[in-house]
Amino acid sequence: MVPNSTARRVAGASADPGQASPDAGLRVRELTVDLWVDGRLRRIVDGISFAVAPRGTLGIIGESGSGKSVTALALLDLLPASAHVGGEIRWRGEDLVNASPARRRRIRGREIAMVFQDPLAALNPTRPVGRQIGEILRRGGMRRAQAGERVVDLMTMAGIPDPTSRRRAYPHQLSGGLRQRVVIAMALAGEPSLLLADEPTTALDVTVQARILQLLGDIRAETGLAMILVSHDLRVVSHVTDAVAVMYAGRLAEYGPTRDVLRQPRHPYTRALIQSVPAVHSRSALTRPLPGTPVGPANRPAGCAFHPRCPLAIDRCAVEQPAWRPVPPGRWVACHRAEEVGA
Repeated sequence: MVPNSTARRVAGASADPGQASPDAGLRVRELTVDLWVDGRLRRIVDGISFAVAPRGTLGIIGESGSGKSVTALALLDLLPASAHVGGEIRWRGEDLVNASPARRRRIRGREIAMVFQDPLAALNPTRPVGRQIGEILRRGGMRRAQAGERVVDLMTMAGIPDPTSRRRAYPHQLSGGLRQRVVIAMALAGEPSLLLADEPTTALDVTVQARILQLLGDIRAETGLAMILVSHDLRVVSHVTDAVAVMYAGRLAEYGPTRDVLRQPRHPYTRALIQSVPAVHSRSALTRPLPGTPVGPANRPAGCAFHPRCPLAIDRCAVEQPAWRPVPPGRWVACHRAEEVGA
């Protein structure tokens, strides 16, 4: 399910991600997130920039603990009250970092919506799923009878069989795949322009994962909404995204058009992620597992955070943080040896 190349709109990949074109729906520049960890304030997200054009799709990938989900939650102001968010988050030109709580609440769900990683945790176990979808519509001012009809429409759009009957089901009565479809229906209820999908297929088996990805692609094509897909799985982002941002230890390692990044990575971490993907025709489970242990943002080493695991690391990598720089054509990378990796 690769998008038609003539219809794709790369999410700001051809220019500095923090200096996206004026028509960018979402522009993030030098985003930082500080959270309290073990009694200390730690920088979990460290100065990342990206943009998503209207109808564009961006994938944010990396291992667990790289800061992907924290980034997504920061966009919608869903982090703990003690968190400190810095930098710029601009939605249609509006500054969200300094917006009032009331304004951010109006944007959340109506203009930017989120599909959470664990549908069972995202749903209220004491209420039927149809009622939970309907509550969003009623808060938007829709009458009860009209909301009931719209719930069926949304569940149908999310690919839920027999929605008239299943709207009365409780979350525990549905399979994981159907629960995730309910969460997608809830996200669509506010008719948002941007959808954040945080690991939407993690807890599902491979067959159901493929169906959910196909559903997200179909919804995007039908509604024209933009999407940010957070995942640790390169196969997921390769199917449904125009551009990809690779994160490691709270920083961006590489950014560019998805097809170009996966064909010719310019960062050793991106290359290692690609090589670790299970090969369909291989007898081994992994083609080449990543060496070492992932470094979290809370214990980020000096220099390049990836250097303890990097086969190309030199002395400079241990002491000097790589600059975020353009690498033609239309790519950005933070690596001292990007040209050698690309070659």
